[in-house]
Parts: sequence; structure tokens; C-alpha cells
Amino acid sequence: MATRRVKIFSLFERFWHWSQMLLIVALLITGFGLHGFHDLFTFEEAVTLHTSAALALLLLWIFSVFWLFTTRTWRHFIPSASGMWGVLRFYSYGIFKGERHPYRKAYWRKHNPLQALAYLMLKIVLFPAIWITGLAYLFYFAWRDVPHATQWLNGVAVVHTAAAFMILAFVLIHVYMLTIGHSFREHVMPMINGFDEVDLTPEEEAYLSKDQPGDIR
Repeated sequence: MATRRVKIFSLFERFWHWSQMLLIVALLITGFGLHGFHDLFTFEEAVTLHTSAALALLLLWIFSVFWLFTTRTWRHFIPSASGMWGVLRFYSYGIFKGERHPYRKAYWRKHNPLQALAYLMLKIVLFPAIWITGLAYLFYFAWRDVPHATQWLNGVAVVHTAAAFMILAFVLIHVYMLTIGHSFREHVMPMINGFDEVDLTPEEEAYLSKDQPGDIR
């Protein structure tokens, strides 16, 4: 097993990541404005910006889901019980003793088991919750005549806000994780140039060197 620098994040993944980050930040800022936490925008401006960013993010998610399934990259987001305990132990105990991270990135699995579980929950629970409730809120005019519509709308708003705060918590934890272990720059660079250190089998190293020489250093 050799450790080489390999391109594991494609151009689309990097575009997806940074575009998603910018849109989520825009949604959080305008969302806080709508709830009266600041007065950077008028209410009407905040609604327009929030709705525009939400629709752009929804479009990005549709493309990303299509890309995940057509490239079979979805496999990176399936958590595995193997190695999970080691990662949990590292983040709850070993990290404070300066131990080495127990997970080594593989070409076929670039996320550790805890990362994969967190990203999967984000994609199949939090993201659907935020856009389903967001669309229900946006198109309230279409179902406002159903019985108890006002009570339903209050429930939709509560779920939407709760999901937004959980996504904010995910973002804060995500940024915090970039500050531990390696330097912040070392954590961020793979999502800029696509390359990260990966353990390769002799077969994978030979394949990349011969067929994809631009993806290995």
C-alpha cells in the first residue's frame, strides 16, 4: 500500500461544494433577516433573496443527485460499521492525546465512516426536510383553502426553521473539524485543487499511473 496524492474531488464536486456553501450562507443570512435578527435587508428584499437562493440551491441539488447516480459516486456516502468505533473513539478521546487519525482515505472510499453517516443524514433527512417545507411555504397560496391550513402552515414553519438551525449546526461543526488535526489550509486545499493523500493498492497505483496520469502525483 502506497500513499500518493490523488485527485479525488472532481471539478463538478468542487463547484457543487463551494456553490452550495455560498447559497447556504445566503439562505442563513436572509433567513435570520426574515426572523428579525438583523436589518441588513428590508423584509421584501430578504424574501426575494431567500427565495432566489433557495431555488438556485434546489436546482444544484437536482444536478448533484443526477451526477451522484450517473457516476456511481453515491457509494462514497454509504456509511460502514467497519472502522466506525475507531473514528468515534478518536474524536471523543484520541484527538486530545494527539493520536493519529485511524482512518486512511482509500481511492474507492474518500470519507471516513462517521463522515459518510453525517453526509448521508444531511442528504436524506435535513435537505429534504428544508426544501419540502420551503416549497410548502412558498406555495401556500395553492393550499391555503384546505381545512386547518393556518395550523399546518405554523407546523411547516417550525420544521423549516428547526431544519435550518440543524444545518447551521452542521456547518459550524464542519468548519470546526477543519481546525483540528492537519492545518486549516491542508484540510481545505483538496476541495480547491481536488488532490488529497490516498492509500493506493499496487493495482490502483498502476491503473492511475497508466490510464489517468494527470490524477496522480
